[in-house]
Amino acid sequence: MAKRKSGSIAVPFLVTIFIGLILVGGAAYGIYRYFGFGQTDVPPEPTPRTSQTITYADNHTVLLILDEPEQRCSSTFVLMRSLPIKKEIVFIGLPTNTISLIDGTQQGLKENYDRGGANAAVDFVQKAFGITIDRYMKFDSTSFKKVCDIFGGVSYEVNVDIAGFKGDGSSEYMNASQIETFVTYSMFKGGERERALQSAALLAAMVNQADGKRIADGFDGSFNSIINLISDTTVTSVDYKNHKTAIKNMFENGTSIALSITIDGTDADKDFLPSDNFIKSIVENYFTDENLNSDVPPVVADGGENGEAAEPITEERTTINAPLETGEAIGEDEIVTVPEETQPAETQPEETPAEEAPAEEAAAE
Repeated sequence: MAKRKSGSIAVPFLVTIFIGLILVGGAAYGIYRYFGFGQTDVPPEPTPRTSQTITYADNHTVLLILDEPEQRCSSTFVLMRSLPIKKEIVFIGLPTNTISLIDGTQQGLKENYDRGGANAAVDFVQKAFGITIDRYMKFDSTSFKKVCDIFGGVSYEVNVDIAGFKGDGSSEYMNASQIETFVTYSMFKGGERERALQSAALLAAMVNQADGKRIADGFDGSFNSIINLISDTTVTSVDYKNHKTAIKNMFENGTSIALSITIDGTDADKDFLPSDNFIKSIVENYFTDENLNSDVPPVVADGGENGEAAEPITEERTTINAPLETGEAIGEDEIVTVPEETQPAETQPEETPAEEAPAEEAAAE
């Protein structure tokens, strides 16, 4: 009987072992990968940054008017100068009994307002102070208290005898109704001049004490709520869309952004005449963009890369200083949103060809 060759048994045996190793190893590797062993985390793609450059075109001036006949008090006037590029808001209280010589005749803020409304008041302040007022907002009790609620009230030193207040000069918290009572109080010792001063100072304190990030995050809803409560204003949805980014950046990244300025002048009987030097000073310091340009470069809304200043936008854009636009009607339930700015693709600088060497140098080589 012939003997079977040993090689005929060994080859199938080795093949079987090899196939088994492949199957077992493949299964083990699959389990190993399934449970995440040995994997290197790959960071997600960074979210593209979108930003809008803030320039001096974002500066604007608004006349704030509080008119509450039921309070048996004269209307309250506060001039608000907003400077987003400097992260600064300036409040200047204007006494209701302010007078000025305009077009050769003596005119008053109150008489102009009583005769021609908010537009006439804007015209008077522009001529008396030599500035441009871009918009006005006229508040009643409901809309004014809504603004106070949005900012969260204020802690303020009260040194007048008003019912419901301690009045000892110490700081006390005021809710929206108390703020309304305070700014419409008509018995300040300093008369309308002191009431205007206190109103501007309180507004500045309320802005500074508010959580800026909270204000910025809720800006869309806040604007929508307020603008639907105000029946007389020249602020439009177009203004909001054009300047929302700049204003939100001011609140979110600024520190103690608001300040109030005490108006200087002379009390003449029942009237108040602003000082020419005071008017000149505030115009030069806060209303002249040429002077502002000298110390603050344009900035990017999100702070810029590594804190560096950004180049200003050169293309044409709508500014709040432009002629009034009708804007879009805002419904009661509509939330105004502003689409993110699309950043232009970066362009590489063109290579400038080197100047050809003079013929003499070429010959020498």
